[in-house]
Amino acid sequence: MRRIQIIVNNGAGTGQAHRVWNETQRLLRGYKIKYVAHTTRYRGHATKLAEKISAMKGTDPIYLLVVGGDGTINEVLNGIKDFDRVRLGVIPTGSGNDFGRNLNLPKTPKESLRQICACIRKDQRGEELRRIDLGQVSWEGCKNPRIFGISAGLGLDALVCKKALTSRLKQVLNRFHLGKLTYLALTVQSLFTMETANAKVITEHGGYILPKMIFAASMNLPAEGGGVPMAPDASPQDGLLSLSSAAGIAKWRTFFLLPLLVAAKQEGIKGFNIRDEKGFRVVLDKPMVLHADGEYCGDVTRVEFRCLERKLWLLHE
Repeated sequence: MRRIQIIVNNGAGTGQAHRVWNETQRLLRGYKIKYVAHTTRYRGHATKLAEKISAMKGTDPIYLLVVGGDGTINEVLNGIKDFDRVRLGVIPTGSGNDFGRNLNLPKTPKESLRQICACIRKDQRGEELRRIDLGQVSWEGCKNPRIFGISAGLGLDALVCKKALTSRLKQVLNRFHLGKLTYLALTVQSLFTMETANAKVITEHGGYILPKMIFAASMNLPAEGGGVPMAPDASPQDGLLSLSSAAGIAKWRTFFLLPLLVAAKQEGIKGFNIRDEKGFRVVLDKPMVLHADGEYCGDVTRVEFRCLERKLWLLHE
């Protein structure tokens, strides 16, 4: 088996990252798997590491593992320069783990490595691996469009993600393995303080208006924010993104509708909308917060989301 490259974020999630990585190292040694570990030292470092790893000389496949959470995975996706060569495996350590949960990836290092090794052997036999879509978001003034695996969005969900990055509440809840509750608490808090915007959405099949838009989330996978099913039927293998939105709803009423959103029962509720397309352009009459996989991108008025079909090879079944 070829040497595996591993990007490790020991600061991810609930503080269990060190434990998960130590267990992973024991398993790797036990299985006699050769590997090179690269530990992240600062925000954005995983992107630089992925750039270097994916640019290695040769034509052989590059087996790249990520030991970290959704933020680390997003950084890695944005560093990969040759998606045709890279095969990605994930050993989750984050508090949300939406990427792994949506794709039904194993939750433990032992099961993750078992599946990853099986897929490497499968790849070396010339058998095709699982391949999924990714999303890409660009906005006015951005030099480099950002890739996302889970979602990118405007408004409420983006504002919550921005706050969660520096939230002391998240740090406290993480200690009790309740990090996903951070998003729910910040959602309730942000809903009544945020400003809405009027939005125009343009697709290849026409456009539509979202008056007093609260959020518009472009989903590659069904759920974000610790498991909230914004687009329950979204698939990473259909070549489409699902734009889930809420607009023209009084904030007090939205508060009472949140449980239906969390329970994936928003279909048919006036003001909630889900549309599947290859891409979306959104034009706002005032700036709103934009995120990609929970990472803050900026406050913007013009955004384009598009699907990158069958972009990523996975070392998972």
